[in-house]
Amino acid sequence: MTTTSVDQRRSIDTDAETEQYNETLRLLSEGSVHKHFDPYVDIDWESPEFAVTANDRRWILPSKTDPIGGHAWYQALPEDQQIAIGMWRQANVAKVGLQFENILIRGMMQYVFSLPNGDPEARYCTHESIEECNHTLMFQEMVNRVDADAPGMSRPMKMLSPIIPLFATLLPELFFVGVLAGEEPIDHIQKSVLRSGEEIHPIMQGVMAIHVAEEARHISFAHQLLRRRVPKMSKIGRFFLSLAFPITMRILCDVIVIPPKKFWQKFDIPKYVKDDLFWGTEESQHTLQDYFGDVRMLANDTGMMNRAAKLVWKLCGIDGKASRFRSEPDRSSSQFAA
Repeated sequence: MTTTSVDQRRSIDTDAETEQYNETLRLLSEGSVHKHFDPYVDIDWESPEFAVTANDRRWILPSKTDPIGGHAWYQALPEDQQIAIGMWRQANVAKVGLQFENILIRGMMQYVFSLPNGDPEARYCTHESIEECNHTLMFQEMVNRVDADAPGMSRPMKMLSPIIPLFATLLPELFFVGVLAGEEPIDHIQKSVLRSGEEIHPIMQGVMAIHVAEEARHISFAHQLLRRRVPKMSKIGRFFLSLAFPITMRILCDVIVIPPKKFWQKFDIPKYVKDDLFWGTEESQHTLQDYFGDVRMLANDTGMMNRAAKLVWKLCGIDGKASRFRSEPDRSSSQFAA
């Protein structure tokens, strides 16, 4: 009777994990082949129902799913001002999404450049980059029609944008943490809007539905890649990544969710309103924490929720319970998200 050594068992486990990971990538790649969207085929931009017209109440920010829409200051404004603010805000959210995905595409291609021939990651990452290119076209079409004045990200973030893609090869684990930091809040917000049943403009409805459908694959890949790579890091590397994880989440969440300085100036919005919305009240703080249930689960599962990391999560204001499963909705509040 033969016995299997510890090293042999580890090798078998590693081979099985690699095979399972490669099968996941194959399924994700096949999904991109058989279920993908074209912004100029799947959205009829010239349809009368997509027309952007003056005084359309569907641009008023929804009270259940947008922090500004739910604030008493906004609700007390005349209807025309509510519509103007809503149009600018939604256009700017789309512009920020476009800019973030532009950074992601550049980083993904940087990552693919370093992969060996035959690596299944190369195929999937290229599929994802193609889909993200289509998303940027889709978001830009929306911005052009709704409010072409929307600037998107703040100036400091725009200045950093050429540097961020380099992390895809220098520190790929940190880069993909950053990918999730951008994708998770947007995905959470859009799912909350679609689940709420509140009336929104058909342009937003169409863009969100497409984006949510394809982002499910993209987020799944980032989770799977980190689950595979993080346990293989050195103890000290994993420790420093565990501290950088919540900091990256909080910084990029603010970049994506909080409107830039131009917004507050353009509409003469009082400072106390901004403080209430981001993140000065108990309700808004709960919303912020709720964005990150899935990545807290990931941090737990990959051994990155150590004592020091837990403190950083708390200091960043994004601690809380981890999701039990991906995209678990928050049922502790009547308001799903901001």
